[in-house]
Amino acid sequence: MMDFIKRQLVKRKQIIKYIISGGTATGVSLGFLFVLTDWLGIWYLASTVISFFAGFLTSFFLQKFWTFNDNGRDLIKQQLAIFLLITLVNLLGNTFFMYVLVDIFKVWYMLAQVVITALIAFWNYNAFRLFVFKPVEAING
Repeated sequence: MMDFIKRQLVKRKQIIKYIISGGTATGVSLGFLFVLTDWLGIWYLASTVISFFAGFLTSFFLQKFWTFNDNGRDLIKQQLAIFLLITLVNLLGNTFFMYVLVDIFKVWYMLAQVVITALIAFWNYNAFRLFVFKPVEAING
């Protein structure tokens, strides 16, 4: 049984790293959101935007260098640009759905952000894997 579990963990190592990296970036983002909104009194939508970018930077560097083992520096500008484009689409969706959940459905802003972040994470994994951090052999050949 333990061998089976080990094989499954090795087989799914990249997804596990993605979850850990995403969880770390989410923690950074939620931490910023909470501090900016509850402690500094900044409007929750403005706090959402600021916290989203803090999570963006954390996510990009963890995903690039750790999750997808992409240590190359030659494509970093292009990767950052594509990652940013995906993230901006996420930001628009995130802000819209925050407004809908908080102002219309009266969901607590922290719970709303957790739900939205989980939904965005599902599509991000494939977008990052396919469009941003392609294996070197796919880029060269």
